[in-house]
Order: sequence, then structure tokens, then C-alpha cells
Amino acid sequence: MRIQQHFLLFSLCLILHLNGFSQGLPPTDNVLVAGPMVGYCEMREVMLWVQTNGTAIVQIEYGAGEGYPTYRTPAYQTRQDQAFTAHLIADQVQPGTTYSYKLFINGKEVQRPYDMVFQTPPLWQWRTDPPEITMAMGSCAYINDEGYDRPGKPYGADYRIFESIHQKNPDLMLWLGDNTYLREPDWNSATGIVHRYTHTRQVEEMQALLASTANYAVWDDHDYGPNDSDYTYWGKNMTAKAFQLFWGNPSYGIPGVGGITTTFEWGDAQFFLLDDRYFRDPNGKKSAPRSILGEKQLEWFLDALISSKAKFKFVMIGGQVVNDAAVYENYANISPAERSRILNTIVEEEIKNVIFLTGDRHHSELSLFEKNGIKIYDITSSPLTSGSHDASDEPNTLRVKGSHIGIRNFATLTLSGKRTERKAELKFFDVDGKELWSYNFEAQ
Repeated sequence: MRIQQHFLLFSLCLILHLNGFSQGLPPTDNVLVAGPMVGYCEMREVMLWVQTNGTAIVQIEYGAGEGYPTYRTPAYQTRQDQAFTAHLIADQVQPGTTYSYKLFINGKEVQRPYDMVFQTPPLWQWRTDPPEITMAMGSCAYINDEGYDRPGKPYGADYRIFESIHQKNPDLMLWLGDNTYLREPDWNSATGIVHRYTHTRQVEEMQALLASTANYAVWDDHDYGPNDSDYTYWGKNMTAKAFQLFWGNPSYGIPGVGGITTTFEWGDAQFFLLDDRYFRDPNGKKSAPRSILGEKQLEWFLDALISSKAKFKFVMIGGQVVNDAAVYENYANISPAERSRILNTIVEEEIKNVIFLTGDRHHSELSLFEKNGIKIYDITSSPLTSGSHDASDEPNTLRVKGSHIGIRNFATLTLSGKRTERKAELKFFDVDGKELWSYNFEAQ
């Protein structure tokens, strides 16, 4: 009953908020607020996202190029109770194909000053070697909002980092949490939550990246609720609703359990998107062992790893897992028993090529846990635009030498090689796209 009340409140607040919010939006082709954004991409279906500043009819036209037929998604009318967002489904696509597309609002094409393209994953099994895949990643994207930020020097800067990511032409963009920062005026109302998500999504420098790369996301505390928030946050169903409205993952949550957990495949990689907030025990709990994932999600995750047939298993989660320094919200500090259970299960089940993709820490690094010949990596990529933190003196005994980066940055990871000789190349870049550090490793 309480969940139903929350969703009723969410819808009501959206109506009240967006009626007023749309009056103050800067004119972006008069109606367009943000997007279009490419969401999940499957071999036979692609999701495209857009947001308008009021009720409008939106549609996407797409095609594989000159001489090929063009198709249109079903027309969709944006609604107040969905923050005037639309999830448009392109269902006339084929595997391994690149499509250009156009956005129509109220029957009129909306021109954008960059290429709008999407691609479907190739059908390679039983046919060829796995495709080369390049994924970009990052976390902690703070966008200043004068009047709502803390006094003093602005915490966010260097938004051009999104243009630098776009210039690397990745196949996937993986958003590793704190993708927006809810402030004190935001997290206690649907009005505030929608304002914050909308404000972040409007960043001009972000638009070209959103429009041409498959975007997948998990959250951490700041896009879930207050700082260091856990399952007791009363507004979590409102932020879960906003997350679903503003992102384009293939699904949200374990059936019947809730949260944002999901999984998808691309080439010979499977991605596990974990929820480190919705089920999380309070950090300060002392009367019993603390859990970050919750038992049901943890069991699903470990069993899904065991059953995966993918060469690479990438685990997207907001906070660090492998780092053994018991500081801040690291797994080693908040839930050491659960961390041991995860690592030990991977080793005991002999699950190879598990790579955690994490954020949160406002610095980047590569950590490596190795036992009985099983290597478990943790690529931490943080921050994008938030304040950075030098943690070079932090006692992470598993940090790969030279990998610490204490400035704003992003990472790319490229998988290549024949099916039996797959290798991965990790690179970190600064806000201007200049390479900072690289690391190569082969699949086990």
C-alpha cells in the first residue's frame, strides 16, 4: 500500500512540477529538452530516448544508408506523469548494422549539430571470431546549479570531458553511478528528483555522446538519494521511477524484488548491472553483519556468474569491490564478509575473466586480486566532472603499480583478438582526451 502511495505521489508531483518547469526551459528547437539518447541495443531491437518540455508527439526515423529502406518507430505522445520522456523502440533492425536516424517532434524534423547513429551487436556465434568492442566508462558527474550548490568554489567543472569521450567513438558508454547529484532540495520530493535528472541531462557537451553510443547505467548514493544512503531512504521508489524514466537499460530489478539490477550481452562479454543501494544495510549498523547487495540479489548475481557462457564477465557496481583498503564506502570497509563471499565464490567456481567496473571514489585505479590462478580485476573510473581526490597514499595492497589517477578522467577498455586469443587494453584519459595510463592483459 505504501509503494502505491509513493507512486501516486510521484505522478502528482510530476504533473505539478513539469507544468511549471516547462515554462522556464530555454528554447531548444522550442520543444526538445534533452536527447535523443541511444539506450540498450539488441540484435533485433534498439531503444531511443528523448525528453520534451511539454506534451508532444515524438518519433524516430532510421535506416542503414542510401539504397536501404527507412523505418519509423511508432509515434508516442509524451506525458506529464512520465516527465515528458519517451522510450522509442526501433524494431526493424538487423544484427551487426549501423543505422543513422532522425528525430521528429510534432511531425517536424529536429536538426541536431552532430551525427545521430546507433548500431546493433553482431551475430558472430558459430560464424566468426568475436567482434572488437570498445567501451568507455566513468562515474561522478556533478553539474553545477547555482543557488542549490554549496557555497564556495563550484564542485563541478570540465564538462568538455563528455566531448572527449565521444571523440573516442566507443561502442558502449557505461555510467558507473553518481551520474547526477541530488541536492538537499531534491531528494525528498518527486519535484526535486525530476528537476535534478532533467538539469543534468540537458548539458550541451553531453548530447553528441548520448546520441551516438549505447548508454547503460547503474546508480550510487547521489543519484539514488542522500549521501551514503541505504534501503531505509523513504523516497527510493521515486528515484527508482526517475532512473527508469531517464535511462534506457533493458530491464530494471530482479522480478518481484525491485531495484535496478539487470544484465545484457555484447559480443563475447556479459554485463551484470548491480544495485548497491536499494537493498543496502546502513553503513553504521553494528548489531549484525552488513550487506550491500541483499541476499536475494547476491544469490542471483553469483548464480548468474556461474551460468554465464561469456568469455568476459563485467560487473558494473557503484563502489569498489576488490580494493582491500577498509576506508570510506569500499566493500572491504562496509561488508568485508560479503566481499569475501563474492571473491571466494568466483575462485572456488573457477569463474575466469571477471572484471568489476566501479566508481564513487573520485580517483581512478586498477586493482587485481589473484588466488589459485584466478585473476579478478577492478577498474575504478572516477570522477568525470566532480571534484577529484588524490588517494595515492591509500593502503590498497591490490592496486596495480602506477594506475592511480587523482584528476578528472575517464577510461576505455577494448576487447580484441581471435576467439581463443582474446585480450583487453585499458586506457585512462584526462578531460581533453590525452592518455594518462594504459594496461594490457589477456583473457584466461
